[in-house]
Amino acid sequence: MSKHQFQTEVSQLLHLIIHSLYSHKEIFLRELISNASDALDKLKYLTLTQDEFKKLAFDPRVDISYTEGDRPTLTVSDNGIGMNEEDLVENLGTIARSGTKNFLGKLTGDAKKDSNLIGQFGVGFYSSFMVADSVEVISRKAGEDKAYKWVSDGKGAYEITPAERESFGTTVTLHLNEEGREYTGRWQIEQVIKKYSNHVAFPIFLHYTATEYEGEGEKRKEKKEQKVEQINSASAMWKRPKSELSDEDYKEFYKTLSHDYDEPLFWLHTQAEGTQEYSTLFYVPKKAPFDLYQADYKPGVKLYVKRVFITDDEKELLPVYLRFVRGIIDSEDLPLNVSREILQQNRILSSITGSSTKKLLSEFQRISENNPEMYTEFIEQFNRPLKEGLYSDFANRETLLELVRFKSTEVEGYTSLKAYKERMKDDQKGIYYITGEKEETLRNSPLLEAYKARGIEVLIMDDEIDEIVVPSIGKYEEIDLKAVNKSGSSDDLKTEDDKKKEKEIKPLIRKIKDALGDRVKDVVASSRLSDSPSCIVADESDPSMQMQQMLKAMGQKDLPEIKPILEINPDHEIVKKLEAKKDDKALVEDVATLLLEQAMMIEGAELKKPAEFVKRLNRIMNMAL
Repeated sequence: MSKHQFQTEVSQLLHLIIHSLYSHKEIFLRELISNASDALDKLKYLTLTQDEFKKLAFDPRVDISYTEGDRPTLTVSDNGIGMNEEDLVENLGTIARSGTKNFLGKLTGDAKKDSNLIGQFGVGFYSSFMVADSVEVISRKAGEDKAYKWVSDGKGAYEITPAERESFGTTVTLHLNEEGREYTGRWQIEQVIKKYSNHVAFPIFLHYTATEYEGEGEKRKEKKEQKVEQINSASAMWKRPKSELSDEDYKEFYKTLSHDYDEPLFWLHTQAEGTQEYSTLFYVPKKAPFDLYQADYKPGVKLYVKRVFITDDEKELLPVYLRFVRGIIDSEDLPLNVSREILQQNRILSSITGSSTKKLLSEFQRISENNPEMYTEFIEQFNRPLKEGLYSDFANRETLLELVRFKSTEVEGYTSLKAYKERMKDDQKGIYYITGEKEETLRNSPLLEAYKARGIEVLIMDDEIDEIVVPSIGKYEEIDLKAVNKSGSSDDLKTEDDKKKEKEIKPLIRKIKDALGDRVKDVVASSRLSDSPSCIVADESDPSMQMQQMLKAMGQKDLPEIKPILEINPDHEIVKKLEAKKDDKALVEDVATLLLEQAMMIEGAELKKPAEFVKRLNRIMNMAL
């Protein structure tokens, strides 16, 4: 016998599940059946592709039985691939993926919301402890002779001992608590399975005792008979015609497939015939998967060949930017024994991936036009991954440009580039945007003053990926995209009056430039300011302030210092008064430095010497008083 402690996060998780998540406790049965289905899928593949497994007598099925009385139990058994001792430790004693800590951090105390997280974070087996005082697992791995028993009460430890099992597969027995006692009845079990697991592609059999009566009157006798009945449809749903399926069918299959308690936002079911035959069923979740932005994210699409499960761990089935999509690809043309290396270079799969991507993007476009409210829900969750596609999927860039959305100075919520173009002024020379870290900071940036004054719309891009993606786009329908925090964009706003003021203020500009020295790349008169005395912009060829911060955060500490361009507002009272005192060298230096530093602070830049800033500010305040 070997005794083990649960991984720390598992212990925390079990405590929370046992004490907090009772409101939707029936999902434990869905999770156990889903695990059994996965085990059957894996063994079915081996029996078709590997010689040592082809001789196995394999009739895939899931069997469920229960006992009533003082010590009620519920048992879920399969004849799938099974587990050995090492597998039991790996699969039931630890949670290998990094999602567990995220799961624990997201628990809210709201039982409905928290129970939904169980599936999202891949911890479904542990939901058994919502209804059981203890759980016993007996498993024998296919191709091996030894069986093992895993037992735990969910309170911090588990034991593994040698056991006996007639054949390969896994049997999970729950010793039910008061919360689980209701799952010792045929009707309740059948309802849960029909609700959550009807479309599991293997037969699920319920073992129960039926009571019948024979005879009449005093001669009437009770007769008990053991019965076994299949209680699910056991068909590959994605192969059935859409006309045979209801919305409820699609929604419940999604929950089985994804372990998500929520319904999907929408789905797309296609069946291709001709030179290639394949079926796809794709779902878009209501909420972004927890690991959407993690490098070790789990792909959401399963690959089948002729209804035989091949893999659910292949990240190339769809482009990376569509990693939030859940679903199934089932090909009639791929070989059953296709390896992962072959998959990555397979022309058939590449064609399916390309076609599936276009169909998904086309569906997104259809929804954006026909159901704006649903599309807003979609964008709130998945706008950023779509933007990644602009950078990585050049073949579909034109479509993606129509799908992505941005915030704006002119409209509430999100807007498209197409809608922006329709609102453009007749003499407007570009699509203007500003990038940065915080929406509120960007909306109040001095850089927007002249655009607001002229009624020109500016797109607010507060997503860090905008800084990388948008400059790579360059144009939308032959219209230049112009960053207002770059030096060149203000040329579009420049009037003859601005050019005249620029000449008049040249002596002061020279003084300020001398005072600031190598702290700035240049000092120029601004045509984009109306209320503020100064602002900073990046040279057209230099990275913006946000891009510099991103590069440093990514570990590039030895970047050369990028100096900003300081723009001065010739019409501002401070600048006019400074011009009158431009021969006071000390004052010019203090004011020039404050104009630079306040502009940097507004843009979120960090001051290198805050103590000197305070001293300088105190000197100016003292003079003002």
